[in-house]
Amino acid sequence: MSSFTTIACLTCAKAFEHVGKDAAGMAILFMLCIVLPIITTIGVMIFRIARRQKQHFDPQYADTLDS
Repeated sequence: MSSFTTIACLTCAKAFEHVGKDAAGMAILFMLCIVLPIITTIGVMIFRIARRQKQHFDPQYADTLDS
């Protein structure tokens, strides 16, 4: 069974090399170029929201842990 998997992988690898010399690698690079800025933007927004919330926190609404 593993020999069939190896043949399939070799076949796909040859097909990728024929089309664009490294189509799978270019597809991964393209996805990283799309996804990384989005994840970074979301992270920065979460950080800014947390920082602003901490600055404007009213202590009267704090939960006590004495329950």
